[in-house]
Amino acid sequence: MANLLRMTDISKTFGGIHALRNVDFELNKGEVHALLGENGAGKSTLIKILSGVYQADSGEIALNGQAITVRDPAEACHLGISTIFQELNVVPELTVAENMMLGREPVKTFFGMLDRAASRKKCREVLETLHISLSLDTPVRKLNTAMQQMVEIGRALLIDAKIIVMDEPTASLSEAEVESLFKLVGELKEKGVSIIYISHRLEEVISICDRATILRNGEVTAECQREELSLEKIIKNMVGYEVKERYPKEQHNIGKTVLEVRSLGADNLFSQISFKVRAGEILGLSGLVGSKRTDVVQAIFGADHYDEGEIFLDGEKLPPGNVEKAIESGIALIPEERKKQGLVMGLSIKKNIALPQLKSISRLGVINLWEETKIAEHMGKQLQIKAGSLEQEVQDLSGGNQQKVVLAKWLYTKPKLVILDEPTRGIDIGAKIEVYRLINNLAAEGVAIILVSSELPEIMGMSDNIIVMSKGKITGTFKNEEVTEEEILACAFETQGRC
Repeated sequence: MANLLRMTDISKTFGGIHALRNVDFELNKGEVHALLGENGAGKSTLIKILSGVYQADSGEIALNGQAITVRDPAEACHLGISTIFQELNVVPELTVAENMMLGREPVKTFFGMLDRAASRKKCREVLETLHISLSLDTPVRKLNTAMQQMVEIGRALLIDAKIIVMDEPTASLSEAEVESLFKLVGELKEKGVSIIYISHRLEEVISICDRATILRNGEVTAECQREELSLEKIIKNMVGYEVKERYPKEQHNIGKTVLEVRSLGADNLFSQISFKVRAGEILGLSGLVGSKRTDVVQAIFGADHYDEGEIFLDGEKLPPGNVEKAIESGIALIPEERKKQGLVMGLSIKKNIALPQLKSISRLGVINLWEETKIAEHMGKQLQIKAGSLEQEVQDLSGGNQQKVVLAKWLYTKPKLVILDEPTRGIDIGAKIEVYRLINNLAAEGVAIILVSSELPEIMGMSDNIIVMSKGKITGTFKNEEVTEEEILACAFETQGRC
């Protein structure tokens, strides 16, 4: 393969901390190259330097053998470098065509008016090459995540991108959508487009990538060809030690019923949801994206209303739609969307951790700052949150440390029931193992746990019992040791006669 991109001796520091140290990275034409590492390893910094968001302190970048300087994102686009970040960069109220052409709309020669006909023609041609049937007039807010992602890929092709960076592209996609994305990646590769693929889903990396570069603490620890890629080698180079068990499930004593859900239903969302969770039990809640798992757990937490059924915690009936009562009773929810629902991104670590305690640490509406700091220091130490200080804004933390902040703020409340909705999404293998150990510790203390996950190995690796949902209904209930992946998938897809 012909070399397309070469980044040599790239270094970058922030406030004396080395984010990157003499990093070399190469990308060939028509190659899918994985960029791997734990959160904080330097992946995002390297990509932002390539995209013109940051400037390297030292080092060189060459494209097609020619030295280049990427001063800003506009220049990156001009050079044919397009980045699709995990947090999709679309304008929800604009249409598909307007989003695809944003910032590079063709204009008519007179009066500087936009040439909408030319814009629509270009967009239509690109969508046809992607085999996507999508109305150009549809507001992007009406599209699901997969289609919004396709709009971003279409935007990249409109600038004739030679390099497309995909940052956690499958984090919020269903299995069918992932398959469609992989098929598209293969087609782009055949056309000579090079892809830098960032993902914490290591099985995907092994199946789709030609090569991988692994970072740890801002330095390259390994570069592997496809035939050399294995989970063991990737993980060892990412975390610096051999991980013997990816799902370190421990056995605990299971006690009395903590949560009982009876015939719960919400119009057009879910119906006849009944189950129990006992002290020390980890109940896995499985199902495809759209199975309404999240709607059920949010109803249990009081964040969403339900029309029928009852919820009991330690035998006491909880009122519907009352978050305050749920928290007072001992329920904690670590939400699926941690950045939107679990954190106030512009506030410090300390402020976020203390949020559920504001009522107890305030007098006459004035927060006791000493108590606030004490809580944050205790939980920060307990969960080993890595940051310069507790005053650091959570938006500047890695995904794994952001998740620890969400966990910290709820665990200080000493909950009886912890609901974890996709707790390891978008975090690295090291942080995942820390979350699993924390789940084990909670179970050992007699806390009842509901684990919601789209990752079947995670559900089977960490759960005592498993419930499967499909289209708002429970389609299967299993003891972990008595079920296979095929049986869970059959219930998730509602395959006739198998669940």
